[in-house]
Amino acid sequence: MARTDSTGSTWRYRWAHRQNERRLRSYRGAEAAWRRRDDELRRLRTLAEEFQGSAAAGAGLPLELGPGEVVLWALPAAQLVEVRHTSVLPAPDLTVAVDAAPLRPRRPDGVRIADAGMAVITNRRLVLLGGRGRRDWAYGRMTGLAHDPAAPVTLMQVLDRRRTSGLMLPVDAAADFRFKLTLAFADAIEQRDAVIAQLDELIAEHAQLKPIRPGIATPGQARLSAMLPGGRRTVAVAAAIAVLVPAALIESDPSDPTRREVAAAATPAPTAVPRLGPSVPPIAVARPTPTAKPKPKRSSTPPTPAPSKTTSGERLCGAPANPMGYDFCGGYRIRKPDTEICDWFDCTPQFWAGRGYLVQCRDGAVSLTGGQRDACAEHRGVRRTVWT
Repeated sequence: MARTDSTGSTWRYRWAHRQNERRLRSYRGAEAAWRRRDDELRRLRTLAEEFQGSAAAGAGLPLELGPGEVVLWALPAAQLVEVRHTSVLPAPDLTVAVDAAPLRPRRPDGVRIADAGMAVITNRRLVLLGGRGRRDWAYGRMTGLAHDPAAPVTLMQVLDRRRTSGLMLPVDAAADFRFKLTLAFADAIEQRDAVIAQLDELIAEHAQLKPIRPGIATPGQARLSAMLPGGRRTVAVAAAIAVLVPAALIESDPSDPTRREVAAAATPAPTAVPRLGPSVPPIAVARPTPTAKPKPKRSSTPPTPAPSKTTSGERLCGAPANPMGYDFCGGYRIRKPDTEICDWFDCTPQFWAGRGYLVQCRDGAVSLTGGQRDACAEHRGVRRTVWT
């Protein structure tokens, strides 16, 4: 037997069941994304502490190590690239790029492949042991370093070489290569502790973004709009129609006196007056002559539309009615929205995995990716900001 509430209906229980399932799916997706990033940050933190090399690691390599020089890492598949039009690269820094976009296996324009071989990272330099010879980039003489954000290419400039050159690596090895090169450069300038401190700060910031398990929706929270197909969207469309129809009637100006005159002319007038009795002769009724009235001039200034208001009187500027007071009018950006936001707005999949502020995408869904490079990337881009 179906469960019913005090009114004898079951729609409230169905609504609560759907809401709980949707909240749980969103939470699990956000928690999985948060967990992946947390694991990656902690892996880099461990690598930053344990990344050490040895002279024995260079055994068998056609590379002569200097006094105190050790091999930290080697990759057999690397390509030497050179830039045709040289430009000044930014100075090397110790920034750890954890949120970098996925790389594509392509060679940027203006870059040519000059050789291929094994890339070796030591605590003094980066070396390519190629088929045409050896190419070195000493950390102490390095003046510029840049990682291509879309391709697995790293370009470098040194004092004793005029042309800009670098390495192109396999896509799956580029991220580790860049991080280990950062650690090696930090060792050369005795700043590895700064890299570890940066990772500790990233881990602490990420811990504050851990998704909170949503509350359980109960049948008593169901609103009457849930009974309609489309729910709150149907109510919003009906409210918009209720506002637009009177506006259209006002624009059509049904009070125009010329239309009343046309209607009066089209109405047939009575031709005779009925007799009151056998002894009373018919009475002629004099019809007053209508006087022409001047046609009022219509104002050229269109009427100012009234501001959109919700049933509670709050100004939302097109946002759905909600108890949190979120709107599209202006105010403060929302970085930590209320846990019930998805009950009132159409949230994107993986909503709680976002790390920006609240925006509405062009397809109508809301996302927590405001301010990010890929904000609403799968929803045709950002339309506007949600404010509080």
